[in-house]
Amino acid sequence: MRAQFLAALAALAAVTSLAPALAQTAYPTKPVRLVVPSPPGGGTDTIARITAEALSKQMGRQFVVENKPGAGNIIGTDFVAKATPDGYTLLMSASPLTINHLTSPKMPYDAVTDFAPVSMIVSVPSALVVFPGMPAQSVDELIILAKSKPGELSYGTAGIGTNPHISMELFKAMAKVDILHIPFKGIAASMTDILAGRVCCMIANALSAKPHIDSGRLRALAVTSTTRLATMPTIPTIAEAGVPGYESLQWFGLLAPARTPTAIVDQLRSEIVKMLDDAQIKSRFAADGASPVGSKPAEFAKHIREEIAKWNDLAKIANLKPEQ
Repeated sequence: MRAQFLAALAALAAVTSLAPALAQTAYPTKPVRLVVPSPPGGGTDTIARITAEALSKQMGRQFVVENKPGAGNIIGTDFVAKATPDGYTLLMSASPLTINHLTSPKMPYDAVTDFAPVSMIVSVPSALVVFPGMPAQSVDELIILAKSKPGELSYGTAGIGTNPHISMELFKAMAKVDILHIPFKGIAASMTDILAGRVCCMIANALSAKPHIDSGRLRALAVTSTTRLATMPTIPTIAEAGVPGYESLQWFGLLAPARTPTAIVDQLRSEIVKMLDDAQIKSRFAADGASPVGSKPAEFAKHIREEIAKWNDLAKIANLKPEQ
């Protein structure tokens, strides 16, 4: 009898030791929906499609990109916030997650409590550029010029509450200058006006601005990251060029609905790191001006909280209020 009892215990121990492995291989067992809260063709969509292709190969199940645009990313983001937390509906999010509440009067979700951050995948710096006809040759000279003509200079953006808008407002607050905001309906319209000299400056995605910088149609004064870019090594950072402590990056990361099992979140993060170690993936991201990150879930969650606090403080200084 004692021998049978010991044998049963041994069998139970063997099954228990296999449980973690079985749990790990149990996900995913069906296609995973990767929601992009913006239209096809944009930065978030590009990062999502590269990620979906890589994870499909690595995990043996299809990761299908589904675009759900509208209301400045809010519709698609809310869809994921309210999805079943089983790992089969994920969100490819971007910087607007931490900004939208500043310009939208009623948010249907909480960016902190309604999501389980998986990993920041990449970050993308921007560049502070001016029309070449502007006399300012540096950040310091732009600040001096703006202070001599308060409210007379203007800058363009793709719209209120976009990353270029918030980034420029941060620059204004830290440099203590008054430059008029001219919002456009999209980045193409704002770029057209700065190329024509109708606005003096803007903060633009470094990749989209680089061809105009190389051709001489725009002058780059600085980049928004804390380190210089390998693609533009002669261009200083805003922090080193006259506004110490300045940093504003666009980021893209993977989130799941809150209460998604920790094992699934950790497994997805591990696969993200594996993806970012692939030389071809690195090259594809680099072509889009993106730097790989691969942060841990806790690190990504901390970054989201810090970004929200940072932009909340800016909103008070710049008097940014939700549109009614």
